[in-house]
Amino acid sequence: MKTLIVYSSQTSNTKKLADALYENMAGDKEIFNVGDTPDPEGYDLVAVGFWFQAGKPDPKSSQYLSRMTEDHRVFLFATHGAGAGSDHVRQGLAHAKGLINGAQVAGAFTCQGEVSPQVLEKARQKETPPAWIKDADQAAGHPDASDINALVSMVRQL
Repeated sequence: MKTLIVYSSQTSNTKKLADALYENMAGDKEIFNVGDTPDPEGYDLVAVGFWFQAGKPDPKSSQYLSRMTEDHRVFLFATHGAGAGSDHVRQGLAHAKGLINGAQVAGAFTCQGEVSPQVLEKARQKETPPAWIKDADQAAGHPDASDINALVSMVRQL
């Protein structure tokens, strides 16, 4: 299988997942930062990793996801400060799936990612703090080995 791994990472959380995918996947594979805007054509699987910003994929990843067509098979993976299974995560994944223009979704994985102290402080100072802030302390240390193992296991089954 020929795989393209594309990721966006602000605090290295999503990069950690992308690197683990690259190291553990068999077959032909390439890995790029989303800023390099690699051409998704000619791959059996395009794995796109992103972080959530305001309940949706970060802007660069959103733009890249919108390049997908019904000819692509896409695996989505994301990190976030919100709790697993939260509305924030569900809405973010739904938004990502809405961007891919009918591409086949091969699967999706999300896990918490440690939120930088600067982002936490800025969020806490807002008049109405974002809903994810209540879960952010639990994100410390993530993604961890168990998150990485779950991601790798999921992708190996594709």
